[in-house]
Amino acid sequence: MMGLARRGLLSGAGAGPDLILVNGADVATADDAAEAPAYGISPLNRGLHFGDGLFETIACRRGRARFLDLHMERLTTSCERLHINVGDVQAIRREIQTAAASADNSLIKLVVTRGEAVARGYGWSGKEIATRVLLRYGWPVEDASAQREGVRVRTASLRLGENPALAGMKHLNRLEQVIARSEVPPQEAAELLVFSQSGWLVSGTMSNVFLVRDGRLLTPRLEACGVAGVMRRVVMREARRDGLEVEETALDSRDVGTATEMFLTNARIGIWPIRSLDGRALTPGAVTRRVQDLLAPMLENPVDA
Repeated sequence: MMGLARRGLLSGAGAGPDLILVNGADVATADDAAEAPAYGISPLNRGLHFGDGLFETIACRRGRARFLDLHMERLTTSCERLHINVGDVQAIRREIQTAAASADNSLIKLVVTRGEAVARGYGWSGKEIATRVLLRYGWPVEDASAQREGVRVRTASLRLGENPALAGMKHLNRLEQVIARSEVPPQEAAELLVFSQSGWLVSGTMSNVFLVRDGRLLTPRLEACGVAGVMRRVVMREARRDGLEVEETALDSRDVGTATEMFLTNARIGIWPIRSLDGRALTPGAVTRRVQDLLAPMLENPVDA
């Protein structure tokens, strides 16, 4: 922590990560300026130039990472799809576990890029060596009412491009989400829903979305675009185990307009009920509460899978 502050990586309490590892090396140990380049990211890194990489955001409670198996599965599967050689997966897993264990509650962001370019241009040679960056942040201050009363949500005007080759992955190309999130200030909407160019509901800018209709739990299909979130997967799994009918399906604005309940999910927030959408009041109902109760023990006392 002291090393980070001395090197200017923190601007105040809670303003940035308290741990940064680059390929397993702690940048806080490189206080000597002469050592610093060995711990930095190359200006030729393909993640910087092309967004050529992936990331995972992992919530850690009581010194343990939530659903780590599922995060590692998504990371390795996505690396296979992009032909990125991520390296020793078990070593990365241990790195995350060690970082989580040395803090009570934290958020860990793991970024994996294809690595430093060995030739100019978009194409890769196959000789690149993947770069990984682990950042650990303190647990953010949260509004407890978001879990019980719900949050205000708006619909973004931006429409997501459709590309099945990238659908489901948490890749580094997030400019669409950056632009969409900028449409409405956070104090006016905790999240914005986004639709695809074809008019299908996809997700929030940082979350997945579920609708309740006739007692059934519905969530958008993601074969054209969007991120297949770990918390989304857990919600579907646990809801089905508890006897709820869950369906991944094509949803549009009409489905949103007739939904009796809606909620958002991601690794950090768990479940946020939606209490208003574009000014239309919604009430967190029985299905939403049932799913929240199912997940609560797993969120507070994390399990690996």
